[in-house]
Amino acid sequence: MKKVFTILAITGLLLIGSSQNTYAQDNSTKTEQVAEDAPLSFRQELKQRMIEGGPAFMGIVLLTLILGLAIAIERIIYLNMSTTNTKKLVANVEDAMESGGVEAAKELCRNTKGPVASIFYQGLDRVDEGIENVEKAVVGYGGVQMGLLEKNISWLSLFIALAPMLGFMGTVIGMIQAFDNIQKSGVMSPATVAGGIKVALLTTVFGLVVAIILQIFYNYIISKVDSIVNNMEDASIKLIDILVRKK
Repeated sequence: MKKVFTILAITGLLLIGSSQNTYAQDNSTKTEQVAEDAPLSFRQELKQRMIEGGPAFMGIVLLTLILGLAIAIERIIYLNMSTTNTKKLVANVEDAMESGGVEAAKELCRNTKGPVASIFYQGLDRVDEGIENVEKAVVGYGGVQMGLLEKNISWLSLFIALAPMLGFMGTVIGMIQAFDNIQKSGVMSPATVAGGIKVALLTTVFGLVVAIILQIFYNYIISKVDSIVNNMEDASIKLIDILVRKK
C-alpha cells in the first residue's frame, strides 16, 4: 500500500513541475499550440485553465488531490481485502470445533484473512480462561482492528477541508492582484481587473472540484468501514453464542 502512495505522490510532483515549466514557456508558444477559433480538447482546456490560474496555488491544489487519492486508493484496497464472508466463516468455525475442537478452529482462523478471523482467533485462544475473558479479548482486539480500518482516514478529511481553503486563498490573492493592477494603471477598466479576477475564480473552482472528488471517496470509505465493523460485531456475538453452547 505504501508503494501506491509513493508512486502517486511522485507523479504529482512531476505533474506540478511540468505545469510550472509549461507556465514559464506559455508566452512564447501560445500562438503555436492551437488557433484561437479551434476547439480545445478536455485535456487541453484543463491544462490551459491550470496555467491561467498560476502554478503556485494550482500546483498545491493538484498535490492535495493526488495525496488524497493515494490515501483513498490505499484504504479502498485494504478494506476490500479485509472484507470476508462472515456467515461462511462462522459456519466453518463451528464445523471445525465440532470435528477437531478449538485447535482446529484456531488453525482455520489463522489461515483466513480479515479482521473477523483475527478477532475469532484471539477469542478462541482464551477459551480455557472462561467466557468472560473471551468477551474481553474479542472487544479489546475488535477495537484494535477498528483502528486499523480507520487508519489515515483523518488525513483524507484534512485534504477535503484543505482544498477549498487553498482555492479561497487563491481567490483573495487574485483580488489583491486585480486591485494592484488598478493602482498601477490608475484606471479602473475591465481589462485591468480581468486577469486577477480570473485567477481568483479558477483557483476557487479547482479547489472545490478537488474537495468534491475526495468527499465521494471519503463517504464510500466510511460506509465500507461501517459495514465491516457491523459484520465484526455480529460475528463476535455469534462466536460467543457458539462457545456458550459448546460449554
